Amino acid sequence: MIGRRARAQGYPDRPIRLVIGFPAGGPNDILGRLMAGWLAARLGQPVEVENRAGGSGNIATGAVVRAAPDGHTLLLVGPANAISASLPEKLDFVFLRDIAPVAGITREPLVLLVHPAVPANSVADLIAHAKANPEKMRMASTGAWSSPHASGELFKMMTGIAVETVHYAGGGPALKELAAGNAQMMFEPMSAAIGPIRAGTLRALGVTTATRSSALPGVPSVAETVPGYEASATTGIGAPRGTSADIVERLNREINAAFADPVMMARLADTGGMPLPGSPADFGATLVDETEKWGKVVRFAQGAK
Repeated sequence: MIGRRARAQGYPDRPIRLVIGFPAGGPNDILGRLMAGWLAARLGQPVEVENRAGGSGNIATGAVVRAAPDGHTLLLVGPANAISASLPEKLDFVFLRDIAPVAGITREPLVLLVHPAVPANSVADLIAHAKANPEKMRMASTGAWSSPHASGELFKMMTGIAVETVHYAGGGPALKELAAGNAQMMFEPMSAAIGPIRAGTLRALGVTTATRSSALPGVPSVAETVPGYEASATTGIGAPRGTSADIVERLNREINAAFADPVMMARLADTGGMPLPGSPADFGATLVDETEKWGKVVRFAQGAK
């Protein structure tokens, strides 16, 4: 115990590595770099971002699982972690067991978008139109079992509509195809959806968080029409299992301090997310809930009801 406390008191004693499982420039990377800069200033050591894209974030997660549990290697946790846990691909780790929750950062709404030609001005209109035209609508996806794909599958599961899902290589191509009319609907994170909405090239019917978003206050939540529907891109920080509780608590304290800083709050708001403060246990409970929810969606989509 004395040795662990001594290590925690001297932490960090060298640069910290923050591993992000997606390419530079995307929403995960932008959020991770914001938090890396904040932690570097608070901890007095550089926080170096390492992008290890591939495998729906699992390559990055595996690298952190295998790292020394000393607080000098951290993982940017995202929705892909909760979704991947139920996919049939074999992994050499169990996310909820092998990654220690440190702190939440944000919960970002997705937006239900439709092409302007779709005769729907509300979520109820869209459901009615889809049911009247079974299997004639196409839903764009940013990739298999991405957060937008999973959000769309949850919508299909809860409404009973039959819509063909078409996967594209990322949010940019998917939005482009939707705007061109090659798909009729899609779910997209707020940060990427807000531009086309403001430009009038796509129509927003609902936001996926349980309550409305301050970024689009006039757009209702999907749950106002589909009770119980909730989907969001939950992001935070994790560490290898076995990391000292003292180090985890130190990191949690420094991350939560960001939510009391006006400048940092403004930067986080620009990403479209809402703050996700709380203890390591709070973030851990959120991850358990997300994993259980998306597991049901994955099994439904794969025909295992």
